[in-house]
Order: sequence, then structure tokens, then C-alpha cells
Amino acid sequence: MLTRLFITVFVIILLTGCSRRPIDRTRSSYRAPVANASTPNKLRHPTMRPYTVLGKRYYPTVVTVGETFTGRASWYGPDFHGKKTSNGETYSMWQMTAAHKTLPMNTVVRVTNKNNGRSVVVRINDRGPFVNTRIIDLSKKAANALDMIKTGTAPVRLEILGFNRKGQTTITSTSIQKNVKEKVIGKYALQIGSFSKIDGAIAYQERYNNASGRYKTVIKDIDDGKSRLFKVLLTGFGGEEEAREYKAEHFSGAFIVRE
Repeated sequence: MLTRLFITVFVIILLTGCSRRPIDRTRSSYRAPVANASTPNKLRHPTMRPYTVLGKRYYPTVVTVGETFTGRASWYGPDFHGKKTSNGETYSMWQMTAAHKTLPMNTVVRVTNKNNGRSVVVRINDRGPFVNTRIIDLSKKAANALDMIKTGTAPVRLEILGFNRKGQTTITSTSIQKNVKEKVIGKYALQIGSFSKIDGAIAYQERYNNASGRYKTVIKDIDDGKSRLFKVLLTGFGGEEEAREYKAEHFSGAFIVRE
């Protein structure tokens, strides 16, 4: 009886293990799912919420027209043609689109191949590429226009040109904007300390400056005529949700404030 029970349990465990095929997240072409929409922040679109791939946390963040970035571009085509992108669209390798780890969806970007000077304008509608040395994953059509199909990758310069409206998949002249105030979300910081003497604030500032290799500390001198306080703020967050997550992990007693 015990032998039969042991065999039954063993078979159940074996079948359960076989039914879970591991996802190959080591492929450079692995696409990220849209971040968990159940995150408690109804003001932020799901595609702007933090997500984790290969153990690394990514924080989508707002940008402004005119900002530039440099890095290495790659491209993706047949393996993903017809499949869903991270924002729910159907990927077509024959459209002028691209994937980026943190740029807002519908961001319109000019991509210039630094090897030959060729440029294309693409719209961000996916997340990736999840390789540290790469900054953007282009559609096959965009990569062909940059003459980088054979090489697979190329050094590029990105320039933010504007933003498409929600549901607008075609890049038009209205996508290229000079001023996009509606896209700029207020900056957030963590108030991590408050001191009546400047010496204490300076010591705290120096202690936590460059926290996690990316956040900076500043001191705000607050004088209301009755008392004077020196508040230490940790700055550099891409949005309220990033600040909230960092607070929960590192400064439970801090306050989230607008800069």
C-alpha cells in the first residue's frame, strides 16, 4: 500500500514539473510583458509602471522634446511579427516602430545611424531590448532604412521629437511638437531628513548622496519666520511610483514630496 502511494505521489510531481516549461529569458529578443496593471496607482498607465526582467528593475519615465541619447541599436523581425507588443498592439516588422526599455509608449523618436548618417523616425510601442549594451530595438523596416540589417546592430543617436495621441499609430506632422507640457509629470522626491541645524543636514546629505548609484540629495532651507528647518531631499525619481517603491524598500519613515 505504501509503495503504491509513493508511486502515485511521484507521478503527480513529475507531471506537474513537466507542465511548466521555463521561459527562455536569456534570449536578447525576449520581450517584456506590460507591467502589472493591478499596481495601486490609477493615474498612471500600466505601460508606465515599473517592471522586472532578468532580475533587473526598469522604471519607465517621462521625457521632453529635444532630449537626446546615444547607444547601440538592434532590430527584431520574423520571430515576433504578428504577436502582441507590450502596449497591446500587434507587432508588424513592416511598420516604423521600435521597442525601448523606459520611454513612454507613443514617443516619436528620430534614430540616426552614426556609421552612415542615415535617419528614420519611429514610434515606441514595445519594451526592450533587454541587453545592457543596446538602447533600442527597431522594426525590420526601420533597420533596413538605416542599412543595419546585415550587421544586426549599429551605434545610434536618439532624439525625442514628440508624442502621438492615444490610439494614433501613424506618425504625422502633429506628432512633432515644440512644447509638450501635458507630457511632463511633476517631479517627485523623498524627504529623508529634517534638521534644525545645517551641520546635521550636511552630514545626512553626504551620507545618502548618490544613493543606489543614481539618486542625489539636496538641502532645502525652510524659514517661516518662526522657525528654521533644513530638509534633506533625495531626488532623481522618474515618477511618484518609483519614489514610493524606493521609500518602501529603503526609507519607510520618509515623505514623498513634489520638487
